[in-house]
Amino acid sequence: MGQGDRSGVGLRSERGPLLLAMMLSTGLVAIDSTIIATAVQSIVAGIGGFAAFPWLFSVYMLASAVTVPVYAKLADTIGRKPIMLVGIAAFLIGSLLAAVAWNMPSLIAFRAIQGLGAGAVLPMAITMVGDMYTLEERARVQGYMASVWAIAAVVGPTLGGVFAQLDLWRGIFLINIPLCLLAGWMIWTRFQEKVEKRTHRIDYAGALLFTVALTLLILGVLQGGHAWGWASAPSIGVLGSGVVLLVAFAVVERRAAEPILPFHLLRRRLLLSTNVLGFCVGAALIGLTEYVPTFLSVTTGAAPVVAGLALGALTIGWPVAATLAGRAYLRFGFRTPAVFGGTVLVLGTGALTLSTRYPSILLVAVICFVIGAGFGFSAVTTLVAAQSSVSWEERGVVTGTQMLFRSVGQALGAAVLGAVANAAIATHGGDEQDPATMSAAAGWVFLAAAVIAVLLLASALSMPRKVATARVESGEARGTIAELG
Repeated sequence: MGQGDRSGVGLRSERGPLLLAMMLSTGLVAIDSTIIATAVQSIVAGIGGFAAFPWLFSVYMLASAVTVPVYAKLADTIGRKPIMLVGIAAFLIGSLLAAVAWNMPSLIAFRAIQGLGAGAVLPMAITMVGDMYTLEERARVQGYMASVWAIAAVVGPTLGGVFAQLDLWRGIFLINIPLCLLAGWMIWTRFQEKVEKRTHRIDYAGALLFTVALTLLILGVLQGGHAWGWASAPSIGVLGSGVVLLVAFAVVERRAAEPILPFHLLRRRLLLSTNVLGFCVGAALIGLTEYVPTFLSVTTGAAPVVAGLALGALTIGWPVAATLAGRAYLRFGFRTPAVFGGTVLVLGTGALTLSTRYPSILLVAVICFVIGAGFGFSAVTTLVAAQSSVSWEERGVVTGTQMLFRSVGQALGAAVLGAVANAAIATHGGDEQDPATMSAAAGWVFLAAAVIAVLLLASALSMPRKVATARVESGEARGTIAELG
């Protein structure tokens, strides 16, 4: 069954329910990232704390991003299954506590617990899929996994709006509980793996330094220009401290026996280019999901649900392209479909920028479909390439690093594109409900996304033309090398 040589899951009848469990787990985390946005007013009306509500998003993002490499390393030492179950349990506990929060500080704290769970669920789901499916199957299956995020961009705000309209914001969190139990039960009963027992030295110092450093850096970017000025003492202190601790982390990792983020992996041309590409995917995707529905709602007067459906066209283009990418990289190698996807993204984001002059729901939906196809070819292909280039012992760390770069891309992208939008709105009168103002702001945001797409294309072009896969993906011929491209 290919790379799943450590797993007892080989039959399609067994893998199907497990894939559903992975998609369900990923969907919980993905929807939770967007569902709260439309229920903020209802939450504030219930427990107060309007000034602090942005922390509901940032603390979740921070907790999930900084723990990804820690979980990924643990998964390569004690196995995927226990880490996945711990993540689901943490997400369930955080959801239950959030549903009974009595004020904004308590809700923020419980959101952090949810984030700790999300940091395990996302990389484990993608890693376990990489273990279960062959090289020929991975692009199609990873396309299903990736499309969950695009679907969440539509389903999340819609569900949040329904709960807010009914004044039942606590249901946002309670709905997670039965779904977490279902996903956990399916993984507990169906997923089996064999992990070699050996002594491990956990890199606690590296984990602590990395967590604090990345927390400070993301915090500095998220709050810079909002809570304090970019050139102010707090901004310099937070960002400067983050940089210093990141350097200290690099020093510790070079000496650690089993580092949580092996730098020798980043020296590989393929992994460096795919990680940078993942960063660009996260940054571009967050810009689209945040501003396409808002742009259409303000400029065309469309209801939020209708505007969300236009973005939802991306959910169709992504998995369709991912399936085609699976055939393409088997024939042409990984680099060609990745470059093709990057080119499509540049053209799609460029067209989206021009569309702000002539707002149209149908036009934007078509463009979003094209952009989704670009993501399908580039993001999924490069993820499969990175996973296939390493053995089981490194796949967790490699996948976790991919997810880390994508998460950091989302965090920094949200902050930077938000600053671009705010600056454009301020320049054009300051009224975000004015169609002309929003068209200008969206135009600048989409232009920034186009620049990110160009960087993504450059990363794809920097990939090696031939990629050595760690093992043959079928039969019992393990430990051998094959090349694609």
